[in-house]
Amino acid sequence: MPSPLTGVATDLKFRDPAKARELSAAVVRLCADIGRDPITLMHVCGSHEQAIAKYGLRSNFPPALDVIMGPGCPVCVTDLPEVDEAVALAEQGVRVVTYGDMLRVPGTARSLLEAQADGGAVDVIYSASQAVDLAWAHPGQEVVFFATGFETTAVATAALALRPELPPNLSILSAHKYILPAMEIVAQMPATRVEGFLAAGHAATITGWGLFEPFVERYRLPVVVAGFEPLDILAGLVKLLELVRDGRAEVANAFPRCVTREGNRNAQEQLWRVFETVGGIWRGIAHIPDGNLRLREEFAGLDARRRFTIDLAHFGTDAPAALTQQCICGTIMAGSASPFDCALFGKECLPDMPVGACMVSSEGTCRIWHTYGGRPKL
Repeated sequence: MPSPLTGVATDLKFRDPAKARELSAAVVRLCADIGRDPITLMHVCGSHEQAIAKYGLRSNFPPALDVIMGPGCPVCVTDLPEVDEAVALAEQGVRVVTYGDMLRVPGTARSLLEAQADGGAVDVIYSASQAVDLAWAHPGQEVVFFATGFETTAVATAALALRPELPPNLSILSAHKYILPAMEIVAQMPATRVEGFLAAGHAATITGWGLFEPFVERYRLPVVVAGFEPLDILAGLVKLLELVRDGRAEVANAFPRCVTREGNRNAQEQLWRVFETVGGIWRGIAHIPDGNLRLREEFAGLDARRRFTIDLAHFGTDAPAALTQQCICGTIMAGSASPFDCALFGKECLPDMPVGACMVSSEGTCRIWHTYGGRPKL
C-alpha cells in the first residue's frame, strides 16, 4: 500500500478533504497496529494545539491515541518574578513594551494590565522593531522591552540587539525560553507516558531538525518536525506513529518546505552571539536547566536587570489566593492532566477572568480548549 504521506511534501493542498481522510484513516490503522491504549504523543507548541482544536482533529483520532500539549506556551511558563520585574519597572516610571498576551499574565500580586490601569506606561507591540521605534519616539523616558517567547521571537530580539545604532534609552528584559531542555525534563519524568514528540516547525526553521538528534539518541524517543496546517499535523502524526510502531528512535522532517537539517545558520549565529542559556523556573513546572535565555556579558549595557535596580521586596511573599492554589496549569503543561481535569476550568477560570496563565494566553491549552473544545464529538 502506498504511504499516505506520498505527495504531502511536494504537492500539498492545505484544504484537501480527500488527503485529510486518507491521513486520518492511516492514524487509525497505525494505532490498531501498535495495539496499546493509550498511545501518548506530545507536541510542544501552542500553534499546534490551536490547529488541532480549531479544526477538530481530535474528533477523528481513535480513543487509544492521546495527543497532549506540553510546555509549548512561552507566556504560560513565564515565571511570577519575571512578570514582577516588568511590573516594578512600570511602577518606577519606566515605559514597558511587550507582546499583547503578556499584559494580563498575573505576577505575584499584579499584572502589567493592572499597572497600566494605575497610570504605568505599558505599550503593546507586535514586533521587536517597534520597541526601537517607541524608544526613539520617547527620548526623555527609559524604555524596556519585556521580551518573551521561544527561539523564534528570541532571534528577533537578538537581531535588535545587534543593530549598529540603538536609542540610548532602550534596554531589554529577557524572559525568553529555550524549548529543548523542557522536552528533556518531560522525557526524564519517571511517570512519563510520552512515546514521541511532535516538534514545532517554525522553531525548527531556525534551529534545524538536526538539533533533535542528540535528544533522540539519549532518550530513545522519536521526534517529528511538523508544520501548522491540518494536513501538516496529520502527516506528522502519521510519521510519528510509524516510528513508534516500528520501535525506531529517529528524527523525521515532515515540514521539508521550510525546515532543513542545518536550519538558518545566520539566525543561529545571531541568537547565540546575543544570548546564553541559564537555568530557571518555568511557571508551574520546575527548574529547567538551560531553559532560559539571558543576554551575554557583551550586551550588559542593554540588559534591564543590570541597568536598573529592580526591587521586588514590596510584592511580598503572601500565599496565593485560594483559587490560584487550585489551578493546575503546571500539571497540564507537563502533560499529566487536561483542562477538563481542573475544577476551575470554564467556571471560575474564564478568558475574561483567568485564574492561571494557561487561560490568559491565546497559546495556552486552557484558553484554546475553552475557545474550540478539547476533543469534540463532531
